[in-house]
Parts: sequence; C-alpha cells; structure tokens
Amino acid sequence: MSTGELSPPLPQAATRRWQGTLRAQFTLVIFLLAFLPNLVLTLSARPDLPPGTLLGWMGLAAATCGLVGYVLSGALLRPLSRLEAEVQGGDFAEPHDDDPAEIRALRGAFGELLARLGTEQGRRGAFMATLVHDLKTPLIATGHLTRTLTEGKLPDAERREVGEQILSENARLLALVGQMADAHRYEREDVRVQTRPTELRPLLDGVARRLTSRAGARDLTLTVTGTGTALADMGALERAVTNLADNALRYARTRVELAVTPAGVQVRDDGPGLGAPLAELAQPFNAQPVTIAGQQYTAGTAGLGLFIARRVAEAHGGGLSYERTSLSPENANPAPPHSILTLHLPEVTP
Repeated sequence: MSTGELSPPLPQAATRRWQGTLRAQFTLVIFLLAFLPNLVLTLSARPDLPPGTLLGWMGLAAATCGLVGYVLSGALLRPLSRLEAEVQGGDFAEPHDDDPAEIRALRGAFGELLARLGTEQGRRGAFMATLVHDLKTPLIATGHLTRTLTEGKLPDAERREVGEQILSENARLLALVGQMADAHRYEREDVRVQTRPTELRPLLDGVARRLTSRAGARDLTLTVTGTGTALADMGALERAVTNLADNALRYARTRVELAVTPAGVQVRDDGPGLGAPLAELAQPFNAQPVTIAGQQYTAGTAGLGLFIARRVAEAHGGGLSYERTSLSPENANPAPPHSILTLHLPEVTP
C-alpha cells in the first residue's frame, strides 16, 4: 500500500463500522426521543439553573438516554442478530416463537433463495453430464470411423459407407450442440418471434422430409396430415416441431404422425409415452435420467426438445400439452394407445 493510501487506525475504523449499523441508528433515534423532551422540560421548568448544574444534569440525562437506547435497540434487533448468526452457520430454516413476522418472511426468502441456487447447481451438474456423456459417444464413434477410413484399405463402397457414418455422427453432434445452445438461450431470455401468416402443412412436410432417413433406419412410418394457416414464426416453429418429432422417432414402435389440427400442430406416436409429467420433463437440463418402457435415457438431453418446444409455443401465445389415448372398449378393433403432444397455436384457420 502506498503512503498516500494509509488505512485509518483500528479504533477509527471500528467507530465507522459501528456508525453504519442498524443498532447505532436505533440507539440514536431512541436517544433523541428520550433526551430532547428532557431538555425542553428542564429548560422550561428551571430556566434559572446555573450553567454548571444544567450541563451536569443534561450530561447525566444524555448518558441515561444513551444507555436506554443501546439496551432497547439490542432487544429490538435481537431476532435479526440471531438470524444473522444462524445464516452464517447454515441452519436458519426453523423460526423461533418470538420471531416477528418480518423475520419469519426473511427466513422464508432465504430458504427460497437457497432452493433456487440448489436447482441452478443441479442444472449445472446436468449440463456437465450432458457434455461428458452425450458428446463423448459420437466423438468416440467418429474417431473409430476416421481411423478405419485412414488406416484400413477399404473398397470404395465400404469407404463411402464409413464416410456417411462419419457425416451422420457429425450431424448428431451438431444437432445436440444446437439444442443445448437453444435451451441455454431460451432459459436466460425471452423467445423472440416474428409472426406472419404461415401455411402449416408445407412446414410439416419439410420436417418429415428431413427426418425420413431416421424413420427408415428404425422401420417407422412417418406421415403428415391436415392443413391450416396460423400466425407463426416459421423458423422457430419448425425448430420446435423438429424437436418433438425427433423425440417421437426415438420412442415410437411403428409409426409417427405429424398433424395440423384446429388447436395447432400435433405429434403422435405409438411409443410407451412419457415416463414423468410433462412439466417435470420439459426442463432445459434435467438432472435425473428418464426411464421409459424399462429403458433408461441419459440425464441432460431428455428434456431439451420438450423445453424448446414449450418455450416456442409460449412465445406464440400458446403452450405445449401432452395426452395419452387409451384403448376404447366400444371399438371392435381398437388402435394401440398413442402419445399426443400438441403445440398449441392461436387461431389456426383450416
């Protein structure tokens, strides 16, 4: 420290800290409320007192009023001082019988803050789990395929096949990184959309064309039905529908259907359905793995697509809902149960 920036002496620093405390302010207020009336009454009742006697009496009254103010301020602030010590110790959840309403509210606010911090910490851990697990798998696969391509003497047909697999793994990586970037952005800020009249059927046809190869790899039927127009941001809506359709193709048994309905856009599949409530799954970085039909899916990515779709739907003035159709005993040939995710849009015109 330079000579021009000398710190104040310790007693002076302690005095400044004391003057900046609530107890000092309370003590001053109580002192003034007690001392000023005594001063006025004394001067009014005995104006003929000698100056020495008057100063001695006022000094005694001031000392008494200051002591009373100090004691009363400590009593008034005792619940707050106790809360401060408990917060420093990390144990402040249980209120005391003599806590005023304001201190109880403060305890509740601290508890809610810690809960939010715990949630954020859990999401951060899930985010790291996503990076470590879900990015590692395609990177390892790409490394093996590249080594096979560069070190092995492969016929042209096999070389092309390995190259296609590398491109597929690369596309998988890019899609996952894009989802994670969208989820992070949509969690931190509002989704901004620029709506205009949009034909929904061509939008769904485009999504289906891009996902045809994925459906064919699992021998799934991917169909598009319905027509309609709605005020929508085509890019954002297309991203949301793609995420929902991608999840459906992951879980479906035989078929996935993209449909335009009066409510908006629906994605239907004959898979086992969601393994938890939609509100719980549609979180950006869910820290818990999801089990569906006995199969466990990794933490972190299970809710990315649902979360993005929900935020896009909310930005359009709608929402995301889920329902599970059941077998109808009245139907002689009932269809298997289906999962239906509806991306609600306002004012869909057939």
